[in-house]
Amino acid sequence: MEIPNNKRVLVLAPHTDDGEFGCGGTISKLIENGNDVYCAAFSACQQSVLKQFPADILITEVKAASSVLGVKGNNLILFDYEVRTFNYRRQEILDDIIKLRLDIKPDLIFMPSMNDIHQDHCTIAQEGLRAFKFSSILCYEVPWNNLTFNTSAFSILDDCHLQKKIDALKEYKSQAHRNYANEEFIRSLARTRGVQIDTRYAECFEVIRWIL
Repeated sequence: MEIPNNKRVLVLAPHTDDGEFGCGGTISKLIENGNDVYCAAFSACQQSVLKQFPADILITEVKAASSVLGVKGNNLILFDYEVRTFNYRRQEILDDIIKLRLDIKPDLIFMPSMNDIHQDHCTIAQEGLRAFKFSSILCYEVPWNNLTFNTSAFSILDDCHLQKKIDALKEYKSQAHRNYANEEFIRSLARTRGVQIDTRYAECFEVIRWIL
């Protein structure tokens, strides 16, 4: 899929690292091609950070990771919702997403899959759809949370885009203990998605709505 240049793109990330995992390579590619990319993360997961790290470590890490991808400092928006409580604060979250819509006026939205079983991811997907039902929406892949995933759109990645995704995720040292937070997995998934469309590397997405 090819996204026109000079567009405004908004990535909705339930937690600080979800955008990088789901579409980090595509974020890098979009910025390289002249698009204005905004990333909104709704929780820095302070309640679940390992004890050897400062509670707010993910705020530092997301800023560093976003910078690696080329996201402008002012284009990173951080909210302070408590992890695993999003479903109790739906209206507040919807209000925040609507404000993002009004302030940024994005042409394209990236968000979690509607089939994501994590309670926070599910809430962002549902409220994101409500807020952006008249917009183009692509859902990114996080395989460890996706019960099913329809690979209906692909973004071709060059080596440099995948490397930036890997380098961005390396900034999340507090998350390195997770079995999916490693270069081998990220590279193998990109290679698998690339094989599906006869290219080397790719990220895939579910199309919720695509407006030409």
